[in-house]
Amino acid sequence: MNRLGISICALFVLALMLYVPLWMEEDDPLKQNAGSDALRPAYKAKNLTTTIFNSDGKLNHEVFAVSMEHYDQLGFVLFSQPKYTVFVEEGEAPWQVTAVEGTLYDNDLIQLEGNVVIKSLNEDDFIRTITTEFIKVNLDDKTMISDQPVAIRGVQTVIKSNGFNANISTQQYELIDHVQTVYSPGS
Repeated sequence: MNRLGISICALFVLALMLYVPLWMEEDDPLKQNAGSDALRPAYKAKNLTTTIFNSDGKLNHEVFAVSMEHYDQLGFVLFSQPKYTVFVEEGEAPWQVTAVEGTLYDNDLIQLEGNVVIKSLNEDDFIRTITTEFIKVNLDDKTMISDQPVAIRGVQTVIKSNGFNANISTQQYELIDHVQTVYSPGS
């Protein structure tokens, strides 16, 4: 190889060494943007009410939130001060669930946190309110699960438990770790 060939190769290697770091730097911001895009909501809304119907066209649930952020890439929606109204059967009074914040996942599972109150809108129901700090609600089969302390209040009854499972359609409640029941007839 002559000097000209060696010089051309040396220039090529030098140019390659100078531009490879620049090419690598250009790729990193693109990757960082893709990751940070997932952490930014696709859209936001304030004072939003959404009504969902089941496959038969009957009212399934309705949600109101002071603010809502939809994270499309991550597959969930964050709610501030959500108020869910869950409709059971036609002709029956619905249940209303409120909390400080909530997260709705794509599989119709919602996690509610902070001062969670589940209230029957039927004044004749045996159970009137359920309070806890955390609950998971499956909006498809209308079941609720909590592993936190729970207070279940009825007309003359207060039941305390460390967690419970509930089906609001059938009104069956299973206490995980029963703590105390107070029955006060005539109150």
